[in-house]
Amino acid sequence: MLVDRKIVLVTGAGSGIGRSAALLFAAEGAAHVVVADRDSIGAAKTVELIVAAADSGSGGSASAVEIDVTDEDAVSRMTDRIVADHGRIDIAFNNAGISDTMREFHTLETELWDHMIAVNLTSVFLCMKHELRHMVAAGGGAIVNTSSGAGVVAAPGQPHYTAAKHGVVGLTKVAAQEYARRGIRANAVLPGSTDTPMIRGFIADNPEIEKLIARSNIQGRLITPDEIATVVVWLASDSAAMVNGQSLVVDGGGIVR
Repeated sequence: MLVDRKIVLVTGAGSGIGRSAALLFAAEGAAHVVVADRDSIGAAKTVELIVAAADSGSGGSASAVEIDVTDEDAVSRMTDRIVADHGRIDIAFNNAGISDTMREFHTLETELWDHMIAVNLTSVFLCMKHELRHMVAAGGGAIVNTSSGAGVVAAPGQPHYTAAKHGVVGLTKVAAQEYARRGIRANAVLPGSTDTPMIRGFIADNPEIEKLIARSNIQGRLITPDEIATVVVWLASDSAAMVNGQSLVVDGGGIVR
């Protein structure tokens, strides 16, 4: 079991990569998985799947939290409650995020910039801030943040998304260096185009866009959420004890650095 008896927090866990990761954390022995999402119905469904899987020996204990991760007070209360209920936070997967339609740089409205930065970057800072607060007190922990291939290369037509995802990589590096001697690791996973509800909404029944996105992946297909989740759980586990401050691209080889 990769994460045996660990207390795990997953944000954006109501669907997609977050849901797959939450299920895999439970299957790999987590003592409890906190499923956090703005979508309370999606979060409840993820918990239901984890609990149902327990009957077959591949699930576990889980609870749902409805939260806006851009609200610092809400994030602080959530992490405090987890520690009050379970004693600690061993692993945090900060995965909540949004995408947007493509537009030229000079036409991007400031309001869209602000919203993207708030959800895809500031929320990661807020979650890390309060997770680290508790991990320092507990003497250790592991954080994995979701960035994107756009965290290391430009996504044309997405200046705000590119900036936010580059920022997540930067936050991850700072935390990794600052907290390594306190037993805390921080890494980022950078997925390529992954078959999630978010990207399905972007495709919006246009098969030509889907073909274009699939062709952009060197494997010629969309990545599955489970393929990303496998990497996330490994990064968070003790099997990756000496992996710290890394930005791991999971795209089949499209970005080779």
